[in-house]
Amino acid sequence: MQKQKNLFRLVEGALMIAVAAVLSLVKVLELPYGGSVTACSALPILLVAYRHGTGWGLFTGFTFSLIQLLLGLSNVSYMTTPLSVMAVIMLDYVVAFMVLGLGGVFRSPARSQGKALVWGALLTGLLRYVCHVIAGCTVWAGLSIPTKAAFLYSLAYNATYMIPEILVTALGAWYLSRVLDLREQIPARAPAAQPMNRPAFVLSLLSKATLAVTAVWDVVLVFGCLQDGETGEFVLSGLANVPWTMVAVVTVVGVVLWLLLDAVRRRCMRQV
Repeated sequence: MQKQKNLFRLVEGALMIAVAAVLSLVKVLELPYGGSVTACSALPILLVAYRHGTGWGLFTGFTFSLIQLLLGLSNVSYMTTPLSVMAVIMLDYVVAFMVLGLGGVFRSPARSQGKALVWGALLTGLLRYVCHVIAGCTVWAGLSIPTKAAFLYSLAYNATYMIPEILVTALGAWYLSRVLDLREQIPARAPAAQPMNRPAFVLSLLSKATLAVTAVWDVVLVFGCLQDGETGEFVLSGLANVPWTMVAVVTVVGVVLWLLLDAVRRRCMRQV
């Protein structure tokens, strides 16, 4: 019986790795010095970790990291010493993608699978971001990242693709948790949610749209100033040109509107 379970996990893990590898090639945004926003390529690894535990998740993440390493071998060729080669392999690939195997640490009987998966996506995305920042301000300093203020540059540069990547993965995890019951051995359709009346449905759409528009607006305001209009290269000094007052105002207004719309939606739901 245990052998059958392990075989099932192995087959599912292999399929999820294949799906993740294909999704990693679908790049919504690609930066000039490495890094990209993909079509939820981390989500299949998170699902394995959530469904089968951290051990299987880390093993799947490690295997996925080797595939990413093969796809990114050209980046390793820029290194000139064995130590720098190992540092890039470990920080930008092995550890950075292996941490996706921690995506199931928030699973518990008392927590909904949606919250567990979203928190797992946020945690693993943050850990991967930290790995890339460390690699940027150490082994990449003086190559694609200026030696001066290398930490701040790496912090900002890696944020330009990791923040959208984390948000896309979290949204994908939330959506899957709404349509599939991932706790079953074979995922099945999730139980139908409480029906919403028309006002509640409209308010739900408006609240989500408000949050999405706020996030996109902030990203455009900030990261639009970090790219040279003529060369297309990433420019850290562009942070000085960001309209931070506008960013703060848009963020506060967007969050307040989202909270108000969601509160009204909940009140309408109680009237069903």
